[in-house]
Amino acid sequence: MRNCVILICCVLFNVVQAVEINSPGGKLQLAFRLSDGVPAYSLSSEGKRVIDISRLGFLLADHHDMNGGFSIEKIDSVSFDETWKPVWGEVSEIRNNYNELCASLKDDEGRLMNIRFRLYDDGLGFRYEFPRQHGLAYFFIEEELTEFNLGADCSSFWIPGDYDSNEFVYQKSNLSNLSEVLVEARKSMDSKTIIDNRSVQTPVLFRNDNGMYINIHEAALKDYPSMCLTLQGSSYTFKSNLTPDPKGYKGRIQSGFNTPWRTIIVSDDAAGILESKLVLNLNEPCKLKNTGWIKPMKYIGVWWEMFVPWGSSWNYTDDTNIRLGEYDYSKARPNGRHGANTENVKRYIDFAAEHGFGGVLVEGWNEGWEDWFDKMKFHVFDYKTPYPDFDIELLSDYAESKGVTLIMHHETSGSTMNYERLMPEAYGLMNRYGYKAVKSGYVGRLYPVGEYHYGQTFINHCLYAIEKAAEHNIMVNVHEAPKPTGMHRTYPNYLACESARGTEYEAFAYNKPEHTTILPFTRLIGGPMDYTPGIFQLDFNYYDKNSDKTLSSTLAKQLGLYVVIYSPLQMAADLPKNYERFMDAFQFIKDVPVDWQDTKVLEAEPGEYVTIARKDKKSNDWYVGNTTGENRHVSQLDLDFLDKGKKYKAVIYSDGADAHYRTNPMSYRITEKTVDYRTKIKVAAAPGGGYAISLSEIK
Repeated sequence: MRNCVILICCVLFNVVQAVEINSPGGKLQLAFRLSDGVPAYSLSSEGKRVIDISRLGFLLADHHDMNGGFSIEKIDSVSFDETWKPVWGEVSEIRNNYNELCASLKDDEGRLMNIRFRLYDDGLGFRYEFPRQHGLAYFFIEEELTEFNLGADCSSFWIPGDYDSNEFVYQKSNLSNLSEVLVEARKSMDSKTIIDNRSVQTPVLFRNDNGMYINIHEAALKDYPSMCLTLQGSSYTFKSNLTPDPKGYKGRIQSGFNTPWRTIIVSDDAAGILESKLVLNLNEPCKLKNTGWIKPMKYIGVWWEMFVPWGSSWNYTDDTNIRLGEYDYSKARPNGRHGANTENVKRYIDFAAEHGFGGVLVEGWNEGWEDWFDKMKFHVFDYKTPYPDFDIELLSDYAESKGVTLIMHHETSGSTMNYERLMPEAYGLMNRYGYKAVKSGYVGRLYPVGEYHYGQTFINHCLYAIEKAAEHNIMVNVHEAPKPTGMHRTYPNYLACESARGTEYEAFAYNKPEHTTILPFTRLIGGPMDYTPGIFQLDFNYYDKNSDKTLSSTLAKQLGLYVVIYSPLQMAADLPKNYERFMDAFQFIKDVPVDWQDTKVLEAEPGEYVTIARKDKKSNDWYVGNTTGENRHVSQLDLDFLDKGKKYKAVIYSDGADAHYRTNPMSYRITEKTVDYRTKIKVAAAPGGGYAISLSEIK
């Protein structure tokens, strides 16, 4: 980092002090100001409004508020430019180039607070810093007052503000009728912690009257509550709304502390939002000394069969024993539907080995599921005792002999203290039997009572679990997790998480076709998602003759999702027997990598379509994926991203001419052609459809 002069102006009046800086390429302009001692900022792009004047500060529960009475003690500025290499990701190198402004403030009580801004050509990050000081050693936040004043009505893509869940259907509305749409949407939402009818969760996407796309989120969230946004009155200003603890505090702070970064990504087109690496850049570099054991992979598992109408059960014991409370396994009788049994898992291991999958996830392997609803039992799971029909040692040896690793499943039922207490034994068991990764879950209300999934305590718990897993060389995939904020740069063993409606909601016919066209602009801004794609049997009538359910997808779209929805831990979620019916289409899932050296967004419009091309990290091969919403979409693809002077074999997996997500979801066609960087391809996606293309270099 080097010092440089980047101040454009500093205007001193009786009541206003203002400082401005430009982004490195001059595209964005940031203005910081004190007006009558109140800090505020604004952001513009080439002179066009992005964020109008927006206030900053805090209400404190046990001290006088820090929302006024400030004076500027010092202004520091620097420029920074580096290129760093992620352990895994969508690209092999990331440029981190910003101009920084730090305003050191003192209020009329002598308390110190810094506001640090980092301005990139594609957006802004800023945070509050509380230096160590005698006048403010420990304090409780009543509310953070950060504002985002959009200045005028905008279209927006959002899910409702909630302290406990982000598994909602994304909505589109103008800010002017946000409350009306949210009230209607809440009628079908199962949540008791939705904040109010004017709050949304981040990441949230806007398109303003200047035609710019704006994403608001946060980065490097740790030891602090997660943020929602609440629309203020009849204005177009959002104010931060932090998740409270059981006493209502919104942060327990000791000075010598920095808040998470508040992030604003700005682009003239939708594709630019997806290409931004701002959230990652605002996180700290990798803290792990050795990362050679972190291996992205594809996996299958005992999971989807739990959701189909005739499917397996997570639980081992029969219903009679559950009702009688007889949990003595010497007396318990198998229910005949327990999917996590030795012979069934061996079949999954065989399938994984035959088709080149690295892992097999097994849910329901361990005792405790019959105590699920008895929350007075904080020892629901011990994470080390298998059901009698699951031979953990035999299966571990069998998987190793086949070159496959088993993936552990830890359902905590929200009892975080129990999980932390047993973590050393649980991770130790994984090391003993060769499990390289764990999928953890936090279904239901959290314990201790009164804590929320997005509160400071649970944020700290999740980071603790990731750090402890790293000590055991274990990769982590968290479900029912707080929204990701780029922490996988710092802890690359944190491969993925859920934190949105995934494929399991397709089993209930709850998702919509446009869902996967919005996720890249919202949920995926913070980090990879374990969406669990790859469902080929899309008509539930196949399982249940009385069912009229269909998924909101075609088979070709399921293939495209492996490229569009990024994760270094990708599941082929359907049953092996369903893949065996469509082995020609299954070939794409076998081929597609999970780690990339380059990514190109070919076309994108939230709610309508997203088409992305990615280059394999280990070869010159490219893969293209598309997901399309409710309406048919035709792509005109220019393959100019291919290497010049090289020929490629293109295998195109597209929707059939009669495909439709409602009426004919499994209609697809596969075509081949030879292409190069001058080739243009026209591909059609059906309503609710999509496509996938593999582009293999011809040697």
